[in-house]
Amino acid sequence: DGKIYDAYVIYPKNHTNEANFVEYFVYQIMPDILENKCGYKLCIYGRDIYPGEDTASAVEKRMQKSRRLIILLTHQLVNSKEDAYDQHIALYNALIQNDTKVILLEMEKIGTYGNLQESLKFIIKQQGTIKWKEEHTVHPQSPSSRFWKQVRYHMPRTRRSS
Repeated sequence: DGKIYDAYVIYPKNHTNEANFVEYFVYQIMPDILENKCGYKLCIYGRDIYPGEDTASAVEKRMQKSRRLIILLTHQLVNSKEDAYDQHIALYNALIQNDTKVILLEMEKIGTYGNLQESLKFIIKQQGTIKWKEEHTVHPQSPSSRFWKQVRYHMPRTRRSS
């Protein structure tokens, strides 16, 4: 299908205390579980977009080469006044062009979705979110935990070479 990545990961990039866990989750836990243990290939901003690249076009190209979009919902992302460029492009591709499926990971209890932009509310209403309940655990989760099983259910099938 011409895609390079199984999923493009969108997460809040501001450095606050809560972002420390989110960055640990994005750079350590997700690759360990989804790439190392399950055989997926993720595109993570800051890891797979190279210094010197035009960020906007690099983000857009990587998303077009991804089968899924994973958006990490946090209070920071929900309450942010400015839309992150990657989030804006992702939601446009998912809703308007209808060519990419979105997986929403609720990293902390958001409560009401009142502050969310309409496009995210629409996706939540259509398919819901996958809730991260293991937020206080020290050890990365097992790929067979309920959370990771739900994530894998929404991911494309892996094409492992045997």
